[in-house]
Amino acid sequence: MVDTFGVSVSRGDVQLLGDRWYVTHAGLLRIAHQQGCFSLITNLETNFSEAAAGRWVFKATVFKSPKSKGFVGYGDADPSNVSSLVRGAEMRIAETRAVNRALRKAYGIGICSVEELGSPPADPAPKPVQDNHQHHNGSNNGQPRLRDQLCILIRQHNLDATLVKAYAADFCGTATLSGASRELVESFISHLSAAAKENRNGLICKLNSYAQQQEAKQ
Repeated sequence: MVDTFGVSVSRGDVQLLGDRWYVTHAGLLRIAHQQGCFSLITNLETNFSEAAAGRWVFKATVFKSPKSKGFVGYGDADPSNVSSLVRGAEMRIAETRAVNRALRKAYGIGICSVEELGSPPADPAPKPVQDNHQHHNGSNNGQPRLRDQLCILIRQHNLDATLVKAYAADFCGTATLSGASRELVESFISHLSAAAKENRNGLICKLNSYAQQQEAKQ
């Protein structure tokens, strides 16, 4: 896939979550653009959708050229299969999943996309942040754990997990993220979320600077 389409980790085309690689929505759109995709059409499947329950189903069709057959993908989303941080956006998520599946079919991409995941896969590293606060790694008034919040942000904004962890440690002033206090990690998560929404390109440049530092150490 890297050789065929020239995907890039630094651009957010693919992500390593847990021990598996996933393609991102941005990566799939970039591939479609590079391959000269002719048309992409989405339709809401009203017969299978239920607004009151927050359940939505979309059909996406990709035409690689004016004469090509359509490659069809379906995407569904409801409160049971999306992250708690994006509740209320099920319609948009369903459409994105449909588009991703259609694009993967059209261009023969076998690995799953990040947006098709119901929740972030388990990531064995780094170790959960620890401090002396009770229930530090558990839920806090129904909110996701800090580590889960960070993983969701990484997936949501197509960021490189390794570079985010390096940035987090630097932001918190610790050698590793696991050595930071809860307050510092919360502050970093808030900072990362704002940066990703307000200036993602600037954030990517910042993250890439850590990749250069890591290469220099090797």
